[in-house]
Amino acid sequence: MASTVADLLCLADVERAAAAVLPADVRDFVAGGSGTETTLDANRAALDRVFLVPRVLRDVSECSTRAELLGRPYRMPVALAPVAYQRLLHPEGELAAARAAKAAGVPFTASTLSSVPVEQLTAIGGSVWFQLYWLRDPGRSLDLVDRAADAGAEAVVLTVDVPWMGRRLRDVRNRFALPDQVRAAHLDGGPSAAHRAPSGAGSALAAHTGAAFSPALTWSAVAQVRERTRLPLVLKGVLAPEDAVRAVECGVDAVVVSNHGGRQLDGAVPSADALPAVVAAVADRCEVLLDSGVRSGTDVLRALALGASGVLIGRPPLWGLALAGERGVRHVLDLLAEELKDALGLAGCADVSTATHLRTMRATP
Repeated sequence: MASTVADLLCLADVERAAAAVLPADVRDFVAGGSGTETTLDANRAALDRVFLVPRVLRDVSECSTRAELLGRPYRMPVALAPVAYQRLLHPEGELAAARAAKAAGVPFTASTLSSVPVEQLTAIGGSVWFQLYWLRDPGRSLDLVDRAADAGAEAVVLTVDVPWMGRRLRDVRNRFALPDQVRAAHLDGGPSAAHRAPSGAGSALAAHTGAAFSPALTWSAVAQVRERTRLPLVLKGVLAPEDAVRAVECGVDAVVVSNHGGRQLDGAVPSADALPAVVAAVADRCEVLLDSGVRSGTDVLRALALGASGVLIGRPPLWGLALAGERGVRHVLDLLAEELKDALGLAGCADVSTATHLRTMRATP
């Protein structure tokens, strides 16, 4: 497997190899979007429309990918996005991914729906952020904030675009449910029937999250989380500039411009298209990260040139995890770092901060 993984030269290669070995329902759970998957496809198309205007005659003999996110230094401006139930893809699940993130020098974001508890992930010793879904019992949500902080998490990432799970037709058709060995480590003390046995046609996960998540998530929840913790607070799922401004006024430290990887509102604006207006609206009052559709180091450079501080990547580490566990995730992150360094140098940027001054042009759709 080592030589096979080493022969994969880009993230698309990793995805194809992983798709070939995964059970069809798990592959669809990872790859799929909501509705007709219009937004899922549009995320890639939007990034591909962004063309960079490279600068020349600049010394790039020492080209660095290092950057700061939320006030901490990392080897590149990339964090692993929160993704649920990673033990679906490998027995070690989030443990393997978190170890790979530590080795690569980037943050790992643990999901509320992680199949490994946050305490085990922070014990690895890397940089761990904790992603929070707002639950029907606000007290349980705030208890999770405390639990993450006590475990040593370095940030809280409140996801704000999931009043309920989007209608993901691949999962509905597959009647997708969790196997016995996979559970939501932060939500129940053991196997939950709601995860595992869909009632009639549909996705058991959608039914479970519909029962657990609060559709009454409002700005009041942001204020409660902000009051509860001194950790950096990030809002994930912001697309409207007005919402980004309101987030700044609530004291958040960063927003993630994200449409949940095309898994929530089908027809939502591609994240890359929404990014520049959000950057302009916050006017350096908080960090702005991009999520949804990032598949290469060139995409990271595109995001930087459009004004982002960095990116979150969701699906690519999962493909690596499915192929070779920790080694597979590390290969994905190494490829991304190699591609980013290559893109920076060829664009005439000796470092990440210089990339924010690159001009971009957009191709006509």
